[in-house]
Amino acid sequence: MELTATRIITDDLPRIVDFYERITGIQSVRLHELFAELRTESGTLAFASSATIPLLGEGSAEARANRSVILDIRVDDVDAIYPTLHDVVDEFVNEPTTMPWGNRSLLFRDPDGNLVNFFTPTPAAHVGDDDAIDSTIS
Repeated sequence: MELTATRIITDDLPRIVDFYERITGIQSVRLHELFAELRTESGTLAFASSATIPLLGEGSAEARANRSVILDIRVDDVDAIYPTLHDVVDEFVNEPTTMPWGNRSLLFRDPDGNLVNFFTPTPAAHVGDDDAIDSTIS
């Protein structure tokens, strides 16, 4: 099994794709007017218009309704990237904070209210038993 993508359903595809292009510096691949992807070596973040919901199954998804999933995006230096996001991000949940498991995390919301976590593992995140704390979890 291989997790290949996470998809966000949105009512405003151009807005959310532009947001993620700006915060990641990755150009999207627009496969259709209703669908786009940001591709990385470790996986794909996909975006689909809410107009695609009937194709999935009526009522199967709802834009702007997520309150349980966090998109974790590893960055080289969360403290350095934080000031560059002020012109793009409307709602920060916290400032860069060191989590008990050692990762330095910055949480904010995308235009649809989805929670995004930019994180940087710290040296403390790599100390000790690798099975005790997975440093990729922020």
